Amino acid sequence: MIKEGVVKPDVSSYTTMIKGFCRVGLVGFAKKVFDKMECDKNLVCYNTMINGFVKRGLMVCAMKVVGEMLERGVEGCMPDVVTYGTLIDGYCKNGELGEALRCFDEMVERGCDANQLVYNALINGLCMNGKVDQALRMMSQMRLIGFTDELNAHTSLMKGYCIAGRSEEAIRHFKEMYRLNLKIDGKAYAVIVNEYCKLKRPDEALALMKEMKERDINPSVASYNAVLRCLVDRGELDKAIHVLKQMRQLNCEPNYLSYNAVLCGLARAKGMMEEMEFLVTNMRQSGKGLDATLYSCLIKAYSETANDKMALQIFQEMVDERYVIDLESFTVFVKELCSRGKVFEVEQLFDRMKQSCHFVGLEAYERILNEFLLGIGVN
Repeated sequence: MIKEGVVKPDVSSYTTMIKGFCRVGLVGFAKKVFDKMECDKNLVCYNTMINGFVKRGLMVCAMKVVGEMLERGVEGCMPDVVTYGTLIDGYCKNGELGEALRCFDEMVERGCDANQLVYNALINGLCMNGKVDQALRMMSQMRLIGFTDELNAHTSLMKGYCIAGRSEEAIRHFKEMYRLNLKIDGKAYAVIVNEYCKLKRPDEALALMKEMKERDINPSVASYNAVLRCLVDRGELDKAIHVLKQMRQLNCEPNYLSYNAVLCGLARAKGMMEEMEFLVTNMRQSGKGLDATLYSCLIKAYSETANDKMALQIFQEMVDERYVIDLESFTVFVKELCSRGKVFEVEQLFDRMKQSCHFVGLEAYERILNEFLLGIGVN
C-alpha cells in the first residue's frame, strides 16, 4: 500500500514500525524502514532507532544515527537526555566504560542535564569495573543535584565492592541500606548471600536467606546453589543434603546444578553411597537427566566402592546417551574393574563407547586401557 501511494505514513507510523521490528530483534529491517522514510524524522524516531541498536549491542551503528542527528542540526531533533542515557547504558553494559564517560561529558558540555537513570547507569558501569570510590563520588554528586538514593544504585555499589575484593565493605553497605530504610529486594540479598559463600561462611548466608523468607522474598535457585557448593567444599555434606531437600518446601525447584553440586560431593566422599543413590533417584523422578560430569562421578564412585555391577550399568547408560566419561574417572574404572577380573566387560564397553561417541583424545583412553591390560598380563 505504501509503494502504491494509497497510504502516506507519518513519522508516528514509521516509528511504530521501527519499534516493532526492534522489539523482535529485526533491527536490520528497522534500519531499512528508517532509511526509506518519506517524511522528516523527529527526536522520538531517532531515539527509537538508537535504542534498537543499543539493545543488540551495536554501539557503532547507534553512534552513526547520532552522527546523522548532529549533521542535520535540526532544532528539537538534537540528542537529548534519552539519547545520551541510552548510549551510556549501552556502553556500560558492553563493558566500554571509557565511552560511557565520554558520552556523559559530551552531554554535560551540550547543556543537557543528566537524570537519575543516567546516573544509575554510570554508577553501575563504574561498579562493574571495580571503580567503587568513583561511583561513590558520582552518587554524592547525584545527591547534591537533588536526586534521592535508589535501591539499584546501592545494589551496584555492593557488587562493585565484591568485584574489587572488598567483601566486608559490601556487607557493611548492605547493613547501611537497612538504616536508610530502603526496601531491599531479592537481587540485593543475592549479592551478599553469594559473597558470604565466597568467604566460606554458609551459615551467615543461610541466615540471610531465612530472613528473606520472613520478608516474603524467595531466594533464587542461584543463591541456593552457591550455598550448596560452599557446604560441599567445606565437607558439610549432611547439611548440603538437608538444604537440597528443603528447597521444594521453600518454593524453589532445584535445577541440574543444585543436584550436581551435592552429588559430585557425595561421590567423592566415603560411606555416602546410599545418600547419593537416593538423590540420583530423586533427580530422575523430577525429570532431570544426568550429564557427562555426573555420569563420570557416579562411575568413579561405584568403581572405588567395588560395586562393579552398578559401575558397568551406569557406564552402559552413559554410552547409550552418547556421553563420554572423563579421563580421570575412566582411569579409576579401568584400574578397579580390571583388578577384579572384569577385563572382558571393560573392553566391550570401551569398544561400544568408541563406536557410539565421537570425542577428542581417543589415544589417551586407549593408552590407559592398554597400560592396565599389559600390567595384568593381557595381550
